[in-house]
Amino acid sequence: MEAISQTDSAARRRSVTNAKSGVGMDRIIAKKKLPPKNLAIAAIVVTMAVVIGWYLYNQSSGRSLVIENSRVVISPVTEGLFEDFIPIRSRVTPKKTVYLDIIEGGQVEQRLVDDGAMLKAGDLIVVLNNTSLQLEVARNEALVMEQLNNMRTIELQLEQNRLAHKRNIVELNYQIKRLDRQVERFSNLDNAGVAAKSQLEDARDELEYYTNLRIVTLESQETDARLQGTQLEFLRTSGNQLKNNLVFARKNLDALNVRAPVDGKLSGLDVEVGQSIPRGGRVGQIDDPYSFKLRADIDEFYLGRVDTGQAANFEKDGQQYETIISKIYPQVNNGQFAVDLQFTGDEPKGIRRGQTIQARLTLGDSNSALLIPNGAFFQDTGGNWMFVVSPDGSEAVKRNVKLGRRNSRHIEVLDGLELGEEVVTSPYSSFKEMDRLQLTDE
Repeated sequence: MEAISQTDSAARRRSVTNAKSGVGMDRIIAKKKLPPKNLAIAAIVVTMAVVIGWYLYNQSSGRSLVIENSRVVISPVTEGLFEDFIPIRSRVTPKKTVYLDIIEGGQVEQRLVDDGAMLKAGDLIVVLNNTSLQLEVARNEALVMEQLNNMRTIELQLEQNRLAHKRNIVELNYQIKRLDRQVERFSNLDNAGVAAKSQLEDARDELEYYTNLRIVTLESQETDARLQGTQLEFLRTSGNQLKNNLVFARKNLDALNVRAPVDGKLSGLDVEVGQSIPRGGRVGQIDDPYSFKLRADIDEFYLGRVDTGQAANFEKDGQQYETIISKIYPQVNNGQFAVDLQFTGDEPKGIRRGQTIQARLTLGDSNSALLIPNGAFFQDTGGNWMFVVSPDGSEAVKRNVKLGRRNSRHIEVLDGLELGEEVVTSPYSSFKEMDRLQLTDE
């Protein structure tokens, strides 16, 4: 018991000593690390702050887009000779073509030549059969002949009436002449007291009757002659018209035999025996095999700058050939219009119908100007503005420009750009709503 008491006393003394010296309070506390979740949140906050700051910067400087240099084509503004021409793709066509269109339809009875054959004018190509047309022509022919016979009958009647009037006048003149002598004879006898006075009066009355009858007959003859002349002229005109109709009817019947109207090469013949060809249907064409022209399709953008007489040239087999625009077709199809070009000199040897020739059409004189390469940007901006690259190449800023003529290689600069500046000439379709492009290497 005594030993235990001494131990407790010693322990109490150590506790008091430690409490006074503060040794029991100096414990090492380990430093706690920040959890990964908090680190992620902090990174997101920082990123959002950067994005917001970048957005506010772009809002203050216009709409902007970051884009890699490799995605755009940057070209310099240079000075040089601008050649005002455009390339045109033309095809060889016959200078003269005659189409074989059917006047009256029918069924193919015979096909006498093949496509591509060389023909002389009048050569038979296809024979058609049209029973309805043949019957109709026969009826028309019979009707015409009937009308002509009627006209001949009327003409005969008119001539007979004219002759009857003429006979009546002859008879009246005879009676008047006879009565004149009779009146004169009775008058002499009456003066001598030999003849009866009644005989003289009867002769005078009869003479007056025939005289008046002749006057009326002459008036009737004149009226009939005028009316008959008018009627006869009408009948002759009608007869000539009927004859022409008969000629046309026979011509339509003869048109069932399709013949070559001119010398040339037959092409486009695609008919077979038994095939039905409608009225106005085309069975082929005759081309001039020795003379050609070019036909080209040009973008409608140049419609106001293309005119007849403008020159176009091309090279074939090491030789230059010249042509001029002879005809412009103003109809626009699929954004293009067509022109015909005639050769001004010798035609190239060996060219064929349908062959394609690449030519250069001159629109104006060549002159010195500021130039930029012709690029796809023009379709997006219409040549009204461009992205101009800054001197350090870090960005491209939208700028209004004025562009002039253009050919396949260059566009003429009229205003808005200086010599040595660089511009973006690739398509703007993906960023044409932007005001500024931030150019980066990555």
